[in-house]
Amino acid sequence: MEKAPSRRLVSGRHSRGYLPHIKVEGRPYFVTFRLDGTLPQEILRQYQDEREYLLQQADRAGRQLTWEEQQRLFQLYSEKIEAYLDAGHGSCWLRQPTVADLAAGALRYFEGKRYTLSAWVIMPNHVHVVVRPEATHTLSSILQSWKSYTASEANKLLNRVGQHFWQKESYDHWIRDDAEKARFVAYVENNPVAAGLCAQPEDWLWSSARERARS
Repeated sequence: MEKAPSRRLVSGRHSRGYLPHIKVEGRPYFVTFRLDGTLPQEILRQYQDEREYLLQQADRAGRQLTWEEQQRLFQLYSEKIEAYLDAGHGSCWLRQPTVADLAAGALRYFEGKRYTLSAWVIMPNHVHVVVRPEATHTLSSILQSWKSYTASEANKLLNRVGQHFWQKESYDHWIRDDAEKARFVAYVENNPVAAGLCAQPEDWLWSSARERARS
């Protein structure tokens, strides 16, 4: 019998490292996961110091983060980390078409079964998705499936042995309503344009915008 997921992985707050993870049952999420070695420790530490301040305020008051505080965490993440990733620092294995194709195929594989994808994009050193887990699947298990499979297969393609492919931690932000989901879908699909990789979202080969334009 399949073990039931921990309630904190379905609803509540938990942490496996430098990022807080806030889960809300039945809601979609904006998620970013990145290649190993793409961010220097000082960039992570700047974000960590500022997010710890917000978390400590909530803990002292004996409450969960407010919606405004969660929005501030995303703003901090975008300012400190997203901009650095978009500049193309560190390993950019996903720039290789065969590796990007592999990652895109993994995202789509269980679409409509384990999760619903509203948007996705494969960038040179990171991946964005807007995803809603289906009833018996957690965001954590979905991410683990994506990352473990693609890490193994990508390392084979790249002739890399015994090396990490993805950074262990991922970033996730739960999406409150349809209006916010629309903003995150636009954010994800416009990422290659914002990073100067193409002129229009549908020009980027590895994204939901491209697939939508084809169909």
